[in-house]
Amino acid sequence: MSKLPNVTASIFSVMSQLANEHGAINLSQGFPNFPVDERLLQLSEQLQRENIHQYTPMAGLPSLLEKIARLTLEQYKRKVNIATEMLITAGATQGIFTAINTFVGKGDEVIILDPSYDSYEPSVLVAGGTPVRISLNDDYSPNFNRIEAALSPKTRMIVINNPHNPTGKIWNLADFEAFETLIEKYPNVLILSDEVYEYIAFLHPHISFHTRPKLVDRTIIASSFGKSLHVTGWKVGYLIAPEKWMAEMKKVHQFLVFSVNSFAQHAISAYLDVVDFGAISEMYLQKRDLFQSLLKNSRFELLPCDGTYFQVVNYKNISHKNDVVFAKELIVKHGVAAIPISVFYNDSTDRQMLRFCFAKTDETLLAAAEKLSVI
Repeated sequence: MSKLPNVTASIFSVMSQLANEHGAINLSQGFPNFPVDERLLQLSEQLQRENIHQYTPMAGLPSLLEKIARLTLEQYKRKVNIATEMLITAGATQGIFTAINTFVGKGDEVIILDPSYDSYEPSVLVAGGTPVRISLNDDYSPNFNRIEAALSPKTRMIVINNPHNPTGKIWNLADFEAFETLIEKYPNVLILSDEVYEYIAFLHPHISFHTRPKLVDRTIIASSFGKSLHVTGWKVGYLIAPEKWMAEMKKVHQFLVFSVNSFAQHAISAYLDVVDFGAISEMYLQKRDLFQSLLKNSRFELLPCDGTYFQVVNYKNISHKNDVVFAKELIVKHGVAAIPISVFYNDSTDRQMLRFCFAKTDETLLAAAEKLSVI
């Protein structure tokens, strides 16, 4: 008997395979196609012959934990106990899976805000819980009336992704204040905050749950070095949570992966001494602005992009076909791959939107925009 009977190949695999078959420029999957920082490569070369290739402690390499704690203090003014409140995970996705499967069981409900990242629901289903998926507003801001209507005594957790994939939306202060007023009525509901794009924010600052005193004691925060440092294949992320929640997650984690890739942990630990996260955000801002400028005279309507490395566009001026069909047509006929937004909704809401990833070389963005501008 399958725990995930309705799960098939992900849209990311489908679009990437189709792009490969047709030699299309792949702006679908969310990973950079440019080299990592030369300093990280040099540090990695120096480290590879050192005695660092055995298990690290289960919760993570101590030096890496210390530097994450320092980063969290500098960025969010939150002091974190590295022994009791932190956990290095095999990517943020494993951290999210661990958090959900630690606290969600049969009969529990988990609220997911659509459009949503595709790993949330399967994690809930494997845990035996029930996903309750509700839609954001048309501008992808949170709809608190819908959230309140979905909350019940069965609600165990709500998953919030900020900055938001796939839309690039960032919660503002009013959003947090409204959420705090609402969730105060439900003290037993845990918050799982997916903040993997926290260091890729543009015009508006990213407000983290780390900075919200009313919420932080009931929040598990997932972060990703893969996203922040554009090393997605290294699969290194981390969770930060109060001790009482972290102690339970460590029990699950130790039997899921025990410890994370030692070499990657050592390399990232060394790199954190030299990397500037502000420069990373600025680099992606330049890429966003370049991509937007290249498409400003096209027939695509560009939506605001507050953060992440994704640009959502509306193609209503080009076609009335549904977004999955149009996305495939875009690959086959025009040579550019994107992700249709409807796949991020439980009910396949189709508003004729596509998501492009602009974490690419300028040459790639120029070549893609040239094709997109003549459609």
